[in-house]
Amino acid sequence: MDRQTRSLLAHADHPFAAPLEDSSVDRLLARAVVRGDARMLDLGCGEGAWLIRALQRHPDGKAVGVDISAEALERARHRAREAGVAERLALHRCEAASFEAPHPFDLVLSVGATHAFGGLLPTLEAARRQLAPGGTVLVGDAYWEREPSPWARETLGEYEDLAGTVEKVTAEGWTPVYAHISTRHELDDYEWNWTGSLSRWALDNRDHPDSAEALQAAARHRDEWLRGYRASFGFVCMALRRTTG
Repeated sequence: MDRQTRSLLAHADHPFAAPLEDSSVDRLLARAVVRGDARMLDLGCGEGAWLIRALQRHPDGKAVGVDISAEALERARHRAREAGVAERLALHRCEAASFEAPHPFDLVLSVGATHAFGGLLPTLEAARRQLAPGGTVLVGDAYWEREPSPWARETLGEYEDLAGTVEKVTAEGWTPVYAHISTRHELDDYEWNWTGSLSRWALDNRDHPDSAEALQAAARHRDEWLRGYRASFGFVCMALRRTTG
C-alpha cells in the first residue's frame, strides 16, 4: 500500500489532516480570511477540507487547491460538489513546491504539509511567492513541547520548541497575527482517528491484499505515538503576515 492511499484511509474520519477540531479550524479561518471575495490557495490540499470550509464561509470567495494525489483531489471534487462550492474551486495535480499561479492570493494555506517543501521556512518562502500584498499565510507545523527522545528527534525531525519556532519565523520577516496550539484532546483525537480508521478498514476488508499490511501499519504507528512521541509532540497553526518585503 502506497503512502498516499494509506493516508486517505487513515483520514477517513478526520478530513482535516491535522490535530484540529472543527471549531479551531473555523476560528483560524475567521482570523486569516478578512475579505469576503478572498482568493485562497492551499499548497498540499489533500481532500480540500480547508478550502471547502472557507468557501462555505465566504460565498464570494474563490480557491485553488494543489496536491500530488489524484485520489485525494477526486475526493475534494466530490466533497466540493456536495457542499455546493465546486464552481469556485479549481484543483491541480502537481508538486506543491513547484506550483506557480497566474495571480497572487489573499490567503495561502499549508497545514501539515511542510514535508513537501523540506521544512517550515521553505514552505513559507513558497507561500510568499504566491501571496498578494497584505495577504496572510496560514501554516501548521509540529514543534517539540518537551525535549523528545533521541528516537523521536531522529524519526520525526529537528523541530524547535514553540518559542524557537516563532523566533525562526519572525527572523524571516513574518509577524504572527494569530495562532492556535493544538490541545491534548486534539492531538490524541487525531492519532486515535488515524490509527483507528486505518485499522477499521483493514478489519472490514480482510480479503483485500493490503489488509494485513494496513493493520500492521496502524499498530506500528499507534505504538510509536504512545511510546515514542506523545509526551513531547506539539502542533501549532499560525496566521502570518509579512513584516518586511
